[in-house]
Amino acid sequence: MTTTVTPLRGYLSDNAAGASPQILAAMTSAAEGLAAPYGNDDLSASVRAKFADVFDHHVDVFPVGTGSAANGLALAALTPPWGAVLSHPDSHINNDEAGAPEFFTNGARSILVDGPDSKLDPDLLRAAVGRRRGDVHSVQPSVVSLTQATEAGSVYSLNELAELSSIAHEAGLRVHMDGARFANALTAIGATPADMSWKAGVDVLSFGATKNGAMTADAVISFDSGLATELRYRHKRAGQLTSKMRFQTAQLGAYLDDDLWLDNARHANAMASRLRDGLAELPGVTILSKSGANILFCHFPEYLSADLKARGYAFYDDRWGTGVVRFVTSFAHDASDIDALLASVTEVTRQHS
Repeated sequence: MTTTVTPLRGYLSDNAAGASPQILAAMTSAAEGLAAPYGNDDLSASVRAKFADVFDHHVDVFPVGTGSAANGLALAALTPPWGAVLSHPDSHINNDEAGAPEFFTNGARSILVDGPDSKLDPDLLRAAVGRRRGDVHSVQPSVVSLTQATEAGSVYSLNELAELSSIAHEAGLRVHMDGARFANALTAIGATPADMSWKAGVDVLSFGATKNGAMTADAVISFDSGLATELRYRHKRAGQLTSKMRFQTAQLGAYLDDDLWLDNARHANAMASRLRDGLAELPGVTILSKSGANILFCHFPEYLSADLKARGYAFYDDRWGTGVVRFVTSFAHDASDIDALLASVTEVTRQHS
């Protein structure tokens, strides 16, 4: 009997992708034998050393099960309850975490700082970091949170990161990076992990792996050893210090081994570029986002979105405005998937021309 394999038609999010075979194999290997619990095993120790090598810096590593937990724990270590977290209106911590940052920080307020392409504007940030400083009646600006890559798929340059971090540090604020798609941003600009984190002024990084090949593993990476004790207790208190930590560190270790994380990210980015180039040539389609990571925004006529969904394609539409659609590519998509989508778009637009 012949089995027909249909193209992968899910473009809602890279969360929809499965796991890399190398990561599955690492988890299977970690299941053998006995190991000390709560991250005291040899595998977890080796993964902490790998992160130090990758970032060329001493790091404290706290594996977590979700990016929301990573962001919440990181921000809680960087701001008091009467503080304010400065982030872009499009940021994940502002729009998609159901108040988790406020919960983890015990009430720190979110202050929004706008800017084009979902990036913080430096001039607006300069004004925000000094807002009502020392006024007992107001929350105090405490931490700047940068999303890299952004929710629009745009990517900060190293100079942009350094400028924003300098503004924050000069005002006495700390810097957090939401790196749910850290690898995608890294490969997009061709930087090193060190250049795009601590060398750019980042104090704590929410390091994403789940969207890019892992199953249930992200991590808080702290470049400030002075935060280690607080993060250790917050990690436990938040229910993120898992008893069988080796299954998370196995994922993270395999993710870093042989540059799997970078290869997966390059591939996902390349698929987004392939889709962008193909859609740009079609009538009725307007590309709205600049090339960057693995997220693409465009404007579709209403009939196009409806017809594609009828063919089984899944993507967000109208969430960001009438006719605005978002496609997210992943390591699991291949060129034939993208070409099949482009062929469907071409066929539908011809039918309506």
